[in-house]
Amino acid sequence: MNRSLLGSLSCARILSPILLAASLFAGCGSEAPKPEAQKPAEPVVPEEIQDAAKAFLGSETTVLLFGDLALNGKQEFLAANVVPNTPKKMVAGTAVTRAIVAEKDDSGKWVELMRADEHLKNPNGYLGLTPLQPVSGWKLQYENSPEKGMALYFTPITSGSTRTIEVKYNPATKRYQSLDINYEHFLLEAPSLENPRSMLR
Repeated sequence: MNRSLLGSLSCARILSPILLAASLFAGCGSEAPKPEAQKPAEPVVPEEIQDAAKAFLGSETTVLLFGDLALNGKQEFLAANVVPNTPKKMVAGTAVTRAIVAEKDDSGKWVELMRADEHLKNPNGYLGLTPLQPVSGWKLQYENSPEKGMALYFTPITSGSTRTIEVKYNPATKRYQSLDINYEHFLLEAPSLENPRSMLR
């Protein structure tokens, strides 16, 4: 056997364990890529609710929440006319021109419980703390939990007021009402905005 062949074989014998060790070390510590966590699919809005929302607010309506929102055993939905392409740096929340909460009554008819357009109101009148000047847009934020139900937070975008108004279902009066500035007590509605008063209930 010639000398160059012997050199090649001994080189291969030396390099083989080194290459094997290098490939083993290369595999250590590198975990397999984890699959990306997928967001749960948004619940599909039933056609009946979508149709009812459009009947209240027109064809350009988005249903934001639906279910037993007031925890009173009845089906409700929150829908709005959402302002498209609102920069998030300007509005942290959903910019809307109008929003409603509606409920399916015992006869199977959808009835409006609360509305935000130029003012905040329910069938009994204007909600406490609603601005006197008409509002052309609201920043709407909302949360919904199985324990506390739905809470809505409205902040005027275009009026002089920047106060956020919290609106929740009041089990005592069985309607949606605003809360005082400390978010502790429900406020009575005002029949008109000519002589507004904030009254606790």
